Amino acid sequence: MAASRPSTADKRRAFRKLHESGCFVIPNPWNVGSARYLQGLGFKAIASTSSGHAHSLGYPDGAQSLDAVLAHYRELADATDIPLNADFEDGFGKTPDEVAANVTQCIATGVSGLSIEDSPQGGPPRLYDFDTALARVKTARAAIDKAGGDVVFTARSEGFIRGAPDIDETIRRIKAFVAAGADCIYTPGIKTREHIEATVKAAAPKAVNFLNSGAFGFTVSDLAGMGVRRISVGGSLARVAMHAFIKTATEIAKDGKFDGFADLISNAELNKFFDEDRKHLS
Repeated sequence: MAASRPSTADKRRAFRKLHESGCFVIPNPWNVGSARYLQGLGFKAIASTSSGHAHSLGYPDGAQSLDAVLAHYRELADATDIPLNADFEDGFGKTPDEVAANVTQCIATGVSGLSIEDSPQGGPPRLYDFDTALARVKTARAAIDKAGGDVVFTARSEGFIRGAPDIDETIRRIKAFVAAGADCIYTPGIKTREHIEATVKAAAPKAVNFLNSGAFGFTVSDLAGMGVRRISVGGSLARVAMHAFIKTATEIAKDGKFDGFADLISNAELNKFFDEDRKHLS
């Protein structure tokens, strides 16, 4: 008889505990199959990827509707036994009230954590001004507290990927977001040891998430030594899959070659994994 599955409350407690000490990797699946496989590999938590999911459905990053994104979170949370962090983009709201209402809906999907960016979706890359960004963080924090407070809240400062790579302004925002109640800080796009360590210092004692695409040469041990608590990969795993698909399909279309199918995992192997996985979840 299968063991009972963890409740949403169980997963939220586990996720919060992961942020208290040590360093863990939180990989980013883009659908149920990739989420379950990552769980099967032993990862302790997963995070959604807005770009990975959008691209898999034929949208550019940031172009999906709130309803579609919420349905995706619910599907991932229901399909897995480990905590899920939601890449909730800019909260899908222009005003603090809209952000609060949307955060409340996000929490209801069963996620264990969520992040809010300080940059609006759509249009040219830019940041919200400091006061607006801080107000949005405070609003999200209040909505989480109203819902029970057990969801881990990550505040993101996007300057290094939104055309404003200013470490002093990033640190200013980090300190303000921590004071406003963020449980974790995420500054995608920073690359150097100096900037990583400055981010960790500014966020202390709160956890820092580092986006590691693998291009920076940092291992888990390296980042743990710098004080990073959480390591995500964003849309990189999804792009690995898309890259292999595009490369192989292009070779077939242009050269009539099927070399990209060499050394593939077999259909039987995947069937075996997912058959055993479904039995565990039933």
